[in-house]
Amino acid sequence: MRRLLGFGVLAVAIIALSSLLLGLLFRLPGDARAIRVSAVLALVVQLFAFAMLLLVQRTKVFPAWGLGMLLRLAALAVMAFWLVHGMALRVEPALISLATFFVLTTLVEPLLLRR
Repeated sequence: MRRLLGFGVLAVAIIALSSLLLGLLFRLPGDARAIRVSAVLALVVQLFAFAMLLLVQRTKVFPAWGLGMLLRLAALAVMAFWLVHGMALRVEPALISLATFFVLTTLVEPLLLRR
Protein backbone atom coordinates (compact mmCIF):
# COMPACT_ATOMS: atom_id res chain seq x y z
CA MET A 1 0.00 0.00 0.00
CA ARG A 2 2.87 2.31 0.78
CA ARG A 3 4.45 1.87 -2.64
CA LEU A 4 1.10 2.45 -4.35
CA LEU A 5 0.71 5.68 -2.41
CA GLY A 6 4.27 6.67 -3.32
CA PHE A 7 3.60 5.94 -6.96
CA GLY A 8 0.37 7.92 -6.79
CA VAL A 9 2.14 10.97 -5.38
CA LEU A 10 4.92 10.69 -7.95
CA ALA A 11 2.42 10.19 -10.78
CA VAL A 12 0.40 13.24 -9.71
CA ALA A 13 3.59 15.34 -9.65
CA ILE A 14 4.69 14.10 -13.08
CA ILE A 15 1.26 14.61 -14.59
CA ALA A 16 0.91 18.08 -13.07
CA LEU A 17 4.30 19.23 -14.32
CA SER A 18 3.81 17.79 -17.80
CA SER A 19 0.29 19.31 -17.90
CA LEU A 20 1.79 22.73 -17.31
CA LEU A 21 4.32 22.18 -20.08
CA LEU A 22 1.69 20.83 -22.47
CA GLY A 23 -0.46 23.85 -21.64
CA LEU A 24 2.29 26.03 -23.08
CA LEU A 25 2.14 24.06 -26.31
CA PHE A 26 -1.64 23.78 -26.66
CA ARG A 27 -3.32 27.17 -26.23
CA LEU A 28 -6.56 26.99 -28.21
CA PRO A 29 -9.92 27.16 -26.46
CA GLY A 30 -10.75 23.78 -24.96
CA ASP A 31 -7.18 22.51 -24.96
CA ALA A 32 -6.79 22.90 -21.19
CA ARG A 33 -9.96 20.88 -20.64
CA ALA A 34 -8.71 18.12 -22.94
CA ILE A 35 -5.44 17.98 -21.01
CA ARG A 36 -7.28 17.80 -17.67
CA VAL A 37 -9.51 14.95 -18.86
CA SER A 38 -6.44 13.09 -20.11
CA ALA A 39 -4.66 13.69 -16.81
CA VAL A 40 -7.50 12.19 -14.78
CA LEU A 41 -7.83 9.20 -17.11
CA ALA A 42 -4.07 8.60 -17.07
CA LEU A 43 -3.89 8.77 -13.28
CA VAL A 44 -6.73 6.27 -12.82
CA VAL A 45 -5.32 3.83 -15.38
CA GLN A 46 -1.77 4.12 -14.05
CA LEU A 47 -2.81 3.55 -10.43
CA PHE A 48 -4.81 0.48 -11.43
CA ALA A 49 -1.96 -0.90 -13.58
CA PHE A 50 0.62 -0.31 -10.84
CA ALA A 51 -1.59 -1.92 -8.20
CA MET A 52 -1.98 -4.94 -10.46
CA LEU A 53 1.79 -5.03 -10.91
CA LEU A 54 2.37 -4.90 -7.15
CA LEU A 55 0.03 -7.84 -6.60
CA VAL A 56 2.03 -10.17 -8.83
CA GLN A 57 5.50 -8.67 -8.69
CA ARG A 58 7.15 -11.72 -7.13
CA THR A 59 5.83 -14.23 -9.63
CA LYS A 60 4.75 -12.70 -12.92
CA VAL A 61 6.17 -9.21 -13.40
CA PHE A 62 6.54 -9.25 -17.17
CA PRO A 63 3.07 -10.60 -17.96
CA ALA A 64 1.64 -7.97 -15.61
CA TRP A 65 3.62 -5.23 -17.36
CA GLY A 66 2.35 -6.52 -20.68
CA LEU A 67 -1.22 -6.49 -19.40
CA GLY A 68 -0.64 -2.95 -18.14
CA MET A 69 0.54 -1.91 -21.59
CA LEU A 70 -2.59 -3.40 -23.15
CA LEU A 71 -4.67 -1.52 -20.59
CA ARG A 72 -2.92 1.75 -21.51
CA LEU A 73 -3.45 1.07 -25.21
CA ALA A 74 -7.13 0.34 -24.57
CA ALA A 75 -7.48 3.60 -22.62
CA LEU A 76 -5.87 5.49 -25.49
CA ALA A 77 -8.28 3.84 -27.94
CA VAL A 78 -11.27 4.66 -25.74
CA MET A 79 -10.10 8.26 -25.59
CA ALA A 80 -9.58 8.41 -29.36
CA PHE A 81 -12.83 6.77 -30.45
CA TRP A 82 -15.35 7.70 -27.78
CA LEU A 83 -14.31 10.25 -25.20
CA VAL A 84 -12.92 12.83 -27.61
CA HIS A 85 -16.17 12.97 -29.55
CA GLY A 86 -18.51 12.30 -26.63
CA MET A 87 -17.01 15.08 -24.51
CA ALA A 88 -16.30 17.41 -27.45
CA LEU A 89 -12.56 17.49 -26.78
CA ARG A 90 -9.93 18.55 -29.28
CA VAL A 91 -8.19 15.43 -30.55
CA GLU A 92 -4.56 16.57 -30.62
CA PRO A 93 -4.15 17.81 -27.04
CA ALA A 94 -6.27 14.98 -25.63
CA LEU A 95 -4.32 12.15 -27.26
CA ILE A 96 -0.86 13.67 -27.11
CA SER A 97 -1.24 14.53 -23.43
CA LEU A 98 -2.62 11.09 -22.56
CA ALA A 99 0.24 9.34 -24.36
CA THR A 100 2.75 11.67 -22.69
CA PHE A 101 1.32 10.99 -19.23
CA PHE A 102 1.39 7.24 -19.83
CA VAL A 103 5.00 7.22 -21.04
CA LEU A 104 6.37 9.43 -18.27
CA THR A 105 4.60 7.67 -15.43
CA THR A 106 5.44 4.22 -16.79
CA LEU A 107 9.13 5.13 -16.73
CA VAL A 108 9.09 5.53 -12.94
CA GLU A 109 7.34 2.23 -12.19
CA PRO A 110 10.55 0.16 -11.94
CA LEU A 111 11.95 2.58 -9.37
CA LEU A 112 9.20 1.63 -6.93
CA LEU A 113 9.28 -2.14 -7.35
CA ARG A 114 11.22 -4.28 -4.90
CA ARG A 115 12.94 -7.51 -5.67
